[in-house]
Amino acid sequence: MKLQVSVVLGLITLSVGAFSQSPADPIETPLKAAPQRLKDGATVIKWKSDYTYETLRKGTNRLVCYDRSGQPGQQPFAVECTSIDNLDRVAQNLKLEAIPDKKASLAAFDAAEKDGTRVKPEFGSVWYHVNGADVEHTRTHITVAVPGATGQSLGLPEDGKQGGVWVMNAGTSTAHLMIPGE
Repeated sequence: MKLQVSVVLGLITLSVGAFSQSPADPIETPLKAAPQRLKDGATVIKWKSDYTYETLRKGTNRLVCYDRSGQPGQQPFAVECTSIDNLDRVAQNLKLEAIPDKKASLAAFDAAEKDGTRVKPEFGSVWYHVNGADVEHTRTHITVAVPGATGQSLGLPEDGKQGGVWVMNAGTSTAHLMIPGE
């Protein structure tokens, strides 16, 4: 009987502990996408519903990190880091991704590209993405922005068939180097 009571009390204690844990840390969670050597100096922001942001921690380098979990088109756990110079691009992405109809959203991206209003990312800036079903089950994806670049201008293929680095969306503001990995 004492064993059963101890087991039940232990389970209750574990259950209460699980439910009483604090929510994800608004500073540390976005930093899960940051490279270790840049993490301590990274700025951390929180996006607002009007596509502006609040600075949660001012950094000392040019890396900025933010949580995209729960945003349209994102995995349940989604954090990103990039150059602070790319925040206007990210804000535009958020606004266009929020269009509920997927076809209309893609059309808005295409129209902005065509009419020249698509914000260009900083050439050579890195985008670090960590996404997944939850924080324990993620995939890391890294790209390098090369707006306007083509396979010919960079001497790289424009598809991943060869297994190395390649240019995706060549010739557009969205052109970026795909880096094979996970």
